[in-house]
Amino acid sequence: MSGAKHYNSKDTLEYSGKRPVIVVDASGLVVGRMATFVAKQAIEGAEVHIINAEKAIIVGSSRRAIQEHYLFKRQVGTSRKGPFFPREPHMLVKRTCRGMINYTSSSGRAAYKRIKAHLGVPKELASAKAVTVEAAKREAHAFLTVAELSSWLGRPTPTSVGKGV
Repeated sequence: MSGAKHYNSKDTLEYSGKRPVIVVDASGLVVGRMATFVAKQAIEGAEVHIINAEKAIIVGSSRRAIQEHYLFKRQVGTSRKGPFFPREPHMLVKRTCRGMINYTSSSGRAAYKRIKAHLGVPKELASAKAVTVEAAKREAHAFLTVAELSSWLGRPTPTSVGKGV
């Protein structure tokens, strides 16, 4: 053993009360701009839920350029060692948020764990007031929704799961 003392984040963090919960509706928002807002809130200590993650948009010079960029991200590395890049829409959004956080530090890992992305609106968040990030709204000519991109990357459709297709 190296003799280094390891601390649990719960041991060093004295926090009284509950964490603030922020619900962000991603419908029609640019993923990167929304991710910066979400990451900042998580770093500051809030628990952030992203609903309708599949309806967020990715903006680029053309649809084909966006697809090629994400296909490269999926194919780089090896299947054994990674880096591994998700195909599920909510995990694509969460991975984008990870890029805005120093996730290699203990506080960054804790902030990343406070970010939750959901497909649609879960029952427990249906009554919550959703926030829309005004800075993430943008008119774009060439864009893809995260759902379109993930299905293009090879996300299995819900009907084909479990049927051996």
